[in-house]
Amino acid sequence: MNMPNSSVKNQFSFDVEGMTCASCVARVEKELKKVENIEQATVNLATEKVTVVSSKPIITQAVVQAVEKAGYAVPVKTIELKIEGMTCASCVARVEKALNKTAGVIQASVNLATEKATVQVLSTVESTALNAVIEKAGFNVVSKGIELNIEGMTCASCVARVEKALKNVAGVQTAVVNLASEKAFIQGGQLSDLIVAVKKAGYEAQLVQTNDQTHADKKQQELNTLRRDLIIALVLAIPVFVLEMGSHMIPAFHHFIQSNLGTQNSWYIQFILTTLILLLPGRRFYMHGVPALLRAAPDMNSLVAVGTFSAYIFSCVATFVPEVLPQGTVYVYFEAAAVIIALILLGRYLEAKAKGRTSQAIQYLIGMQPKTARVEQNGQFIELSIDQVQSGMVLEIRPGERVPVDGEVILGKSYIDESMISGEPIPVEKIAGHQVVGGTVNQNGHLTVKATSVGQDSVLSQIIQLVEQAQGSKLPIQTLVDKVTLWFVPIVMALAALTFLVWYFFGPEPSLTYALINAVAVLIIACPCAMGLATPTSIMVGTGRGAELGVLFRKGEALQRLKETKVVAVDKTGTLTEGKPALTDFQVTDGFDEDQVLSLVASVEAKSEHPIAYAIVQAAQALKLPLLEVDAFDSITGAGIQAKVNGQQLHIGADRLMQDLGLNTDAFTTKAMALGEQGKTPLYVSIDHQLAAIIAVADPIKETTFSAIQALHDQGLKVAMITGDNRHTAEAIAKQLNIDEVIAEVLPDEKVQAVQRLQKEYGCTAFVGDGINDAPALAQADVGLAIGTGTDIAMEAADVVLMSGNLQAVPTAIGLSTATMNNIRQNLFWAFVYNAALIPVAAGVLYPFFGILLSPIFAAAAMALSSVFVITNALRLKRYQPTWMKVQEN
Repeated sequence: MNMPNSSVKNQFSFDVEGMTCASCVARVEKELKKVENIEQATVNLATEKVTVVSSKPIITQAVVQAVEKAGYAVPVKTIELKIEGMTCASCVARVEKALNKTAGVIQASVNLATEKATVQVLSTVESTALNAVIEKAGFNVVSKGIELNIEGMTCASCVARVEKALKNVAGVQTAVVNLASEKAFIQGGQLSDLIVAVKKAGYEAQLVQTNDQTHADKKQQELNTLRRDLIIALVLAIPVFVLEMGSHMIPAFHHFIQSNLGTQNSWYIQFILTTLILLLPGRRFYMHGVPALLRAAPDMNSLVAVGTFSAYIFSCVATFVPEVLPQGTVYVYFEAAAVIIALILLGRYLEAKAKGRTSQAIQYLIGMQPKTARVEQNGQFIELSIDQVQSGMVLEIRPGERVPVDGEVILGKSYIDESMISGEPIPVEKIAGHQVVGGTVNQNGHLTVKATSVGQDSVLSQIIQLVEQAQGSKLPIQTLVDKVTLWFVPIVMALAALTFLVWYFFGPEPSLTYALINAVAVLIIACPCAMGLATPTSIMVGTGRGAELGVLFRKGEALQRLKETKVVAVDKTGTLTEGKPALTDFQVTDGFDEDQVLSLVASVEAKSEHPIAYAIVQAAQALKLPLLEVDAFDSITGAGIQAKVNGQQLHIGADRLMQDLGLNTDAFTTKAMALGEQGKTPLYVSIDHQLAAIIAVADPIKETTFSAIQALHDQGLKVAMITGDNRHTAEAIAKQLNIDEVIAEVLPDEKVQAVQRLQKEYGCTAFVGDGINDAPALAQADVGLAIGTGTDIAMEAADVVLMSGNLQAVPTAIGLSTATMNNIRQNLFWAFVYNAALIPVAAGVLYPFFGILLSPIFAAAAMALSSVFVITNALRLKRYQPTWMKVQEN
């Protein structure tokens, strides 16, 4: 991204694809000049670059939309950043605001639960520019470390050359190369650029395949540190609490302290213990909160820091220089500062433990991949590390073992438990030619498999990536929360100041004491942690539970939109039906043998490439019937086919062909009518000019489709079928399935119009298809749900991927969406109502009427409870079970 030298002008350049002539340039310039604030737009056809200039900040999204409106594409990319230091929703709002104001940023979304920022930017924008913006906002960006295996190094000079090459790559912060381990660890930069740089230096590089153990270890270390600080805080705070509050609550204890220790000595002890708390376990709040306060961007840490420090300083003055305080106001509140720190650390510890459980689905998926594989080398199978397995290698999978990588069975037969990817508990039979997925469990047979996808290309890796993307997304419902929390902390600090002033000037004596205590209570109780965690924790748990049930939310927004769905439109072939024509009906006339006739018919159909012919041949082969020699095969245009088999003349076709042959089909009238009602088209067979059989080939309805449609109706949804099949067949199937509306005989591009009509008539529309011919309709629908096959999950047009071919996953996805959104609303209600109700109480509005004041200690306990409540409520989604699954269990 090119930034201007002048401080007056805002300027940046970006690439545009698709321009071929001067008129293209003119169109782009014309649209760009319509964008607000843009003073100048220069388009260079040769370099395919555009430069825009303005005296005010330019909204990148508007620039991109203008170019797209002109009919051209702007290359964009997504950068994911790990951010440290965010503690509440106001932090999230501040980072998002800073990123969204940055030139070249189209959209930025920050997630507090995952501590990640997902930023869509122009292809010319580097992550280093975003890092600088985030650091300026007061937070740290954790550089994404890349570990590479380096091949070909032999000495220290090789190390120096590789390091130099890596450090010259754009965005690289550090690069360390180890000759002994033959590895390089790089902070920053793009993987592809790093590998190219190493190759240019004369060496080979590849990504080290690792799991997420390092991140898990770091989180565990943070949890251990929190536990240590919490124990220290509790050990030090309990004596302070007992010394001060015990004296207030128990008169006998008060006399005991005065007689044996003395009030002043008690205060000295409290001072020492509280100081240790603030310097040791409480230091984290000041290290983060004070700098944020100095930047005029206060956060949760700032509230705790100001509140506890105010109580501590007042207590120090009362202890050491009491003469400077007004008469009647000499009290200490060391216990408030000490216990507040301890309680908030307790809340953070419980919160961290609960947050760890929200990502258990990802950890479970990561743990599914075996660490080793048995690979064939030189005629025997040896055990290799999983990162050494490459596409094309032959692997052995023994009974009870997990499949190491995606592959194709080349030998053996077994049943594989694929519930981890499909949610289906029934094992699937695997024979030669079938696909297997890494991480699934081989049950009872030996299999020899050829590896087809390894590492990041595997289905399991793609599932993990999809789940992580969904967990890091932001729902529309979060927009209001963001707007509120951006200003929440400054407003709370203003309210605390107002509370102090009101109590000091208008409160009863000792007014200074009342003013201090109530102001601290307001600061402590109002920390917006619960607001920031309300939405992302529910998304994390909900999408994780979806992955366990075979429902992958590619976009978190689909969670919200699915709940609003009014009608579910489904494709027929491959969605409602198996997607494979099969022989469903076969009946012979008197005097003919079924097996013999089917053998003759299959022999003739084997010469045809029609899907119906393939279904008949498959049926014969399943019965192990022989395919005979065929002579004089000929196609009869628009009617059927004829051939000779073993000297017998066969004619196969519709009733019109039989009529042309002078044959009467009345013997099959009843059967033909029944087939017609089922949406099947009958075919007739004549042998030596005698009517021999009636045949029907159809795409059978999946067994689970009936219950899936019923489940959608039970959820109060309309169901529509959109198909390219003829209306008679479509309506027959719709009648069997109790489908509400049929849209038949449509081409793939006409399905979009059909979805638009449903949207206009019913409102929010979900479309379910196989993700191949249905891509336009999937994109047009409010929510697109693609039926996955287990080996093809990256369907870019869909919002949701259903890993199994089971249509019951649709009501599962909708039910999970409803449960998640209800959970989010419960969390938001608690978070907002909690603050709306308790801030006034903390400020002392109940005191004039009931004499009730909220102690800062109780305020700290309530604040900690709010965050723990929100996360615990979100974790209830882990127990979500679809209605149809409950019925099966009962």
